[in-house]
Amino acid sequence: MAKIVTMGEIMLRLSSPLNSRFVQSQTFDVCYGGGEANVAVSLANYGHDAYYVSKVPTHEIGQCAINALRRYGVHTDYVARGGDRLGIYLLETGASMRPSKVVYDRANSSIALANPSDFDFDKIFEGATWFHWSGITPAISDKAAECLKYACIAAKKHGVTISCDLNFRKKLWTSEKAISIMRPLMEYVDVCIGNEEDAELCLGFKPNSDVNKGKTDAEGYHKIFEEMLKTFNFKYVVSTLRESYSATHNGWKALIYNGKEFYESKHYDIEPIIDRVGGGDSFAGGLIHGLLKYNDQGKALEFAVAASALKHTIPGDFNLCSEKEVESLAGGDASGRVQR
Repeated sequence: MAKIVTMGEIMLRLSSPLNSRFVQSQTFDVCYGGGEANVAVSLANYGHDAYYVSKVPTHEIGQCAINALRRYGVHTDYVARGGDRLGIYLLETGASMRPSKVVYDRANSSIALANPSDFDFDKIFEGATWFHWSGITPAISDKAAECLKYACIAAKKHGVTISCDLNFRKKLWTSEKAISIMRPLMEYVDVCIGNEEDAELCLGFKPNSDVNKGKTDAEGYHKIFEEMLKTFNFKYVVSTLRESYSATHNGWKALIYNGKEFYESKHYDIEPIIDRVGGGDSFAGGLIHGLLKYNDQGKALEFAVAASALKHTIPGDFNLCSEKEVESLAGGDASGRVQR
């Protein structure tokens, strides 16, 4: 299998139990996660040599984050150690018409204060096939954005395919700042992933859809995809299409364009949602695996959508599904019957 590198921030996640509100919670459930870390875990589950690049403190909580990745087979050789704190995010899981809420406590985390000299990018990308990052990483801090740019330059030098999940986070930066940073970084990207909101707020493209009304018009993306591919010379443009009926009931499908053909995946009706955090990351991991394994963008997309649909049934950030389980769902087995 391939050597795949991801880079970002892994955080301590504190979740209110079940569907309780923050104000009610006397305890919090603990796990670790973060966009690119979640992708690395998915890829390790599919048999790849997944390497994670970040910086975490040398204290015990930093080690816990390292151990969470190692537990699922992710290589942590390239995680720098130092700084004073690991970023934290608190999650209140919504239900029905009450949305989930996230509170960040990640300012001045180790990766936010990291320098390019903390990483030997030539060594990191030696023998690598793929590099994945998301728009969350440059949003963390200007220093993190600088580190990411150095990583992209080194990856291109080594002939590595680069994918980016736009992943706009309004609590981390404004659309204006995102566009000023993200558009120049697109020159390094081969595979661009994002939903309708990400495309608008990170790159300035607006499709004809309204996710808040539970509708997504795949046809509305065709022109935008063509413009994005022409503007940035992407090999693939990909978007997930989420229909939010409630916090616990979503429709889910995706669209991919390779410059010649559009392909729209099958539609999944996901109810009840156990945990949608990491749903987009599991999609990205599935897409990377699919594009590497199949010489067919349609098969790759179906694998990615199935992987993400399954993640919605698993608590925590990580998608803990095997390749076989994803292939079974992608092949049409959505019965949920006990496997004996």
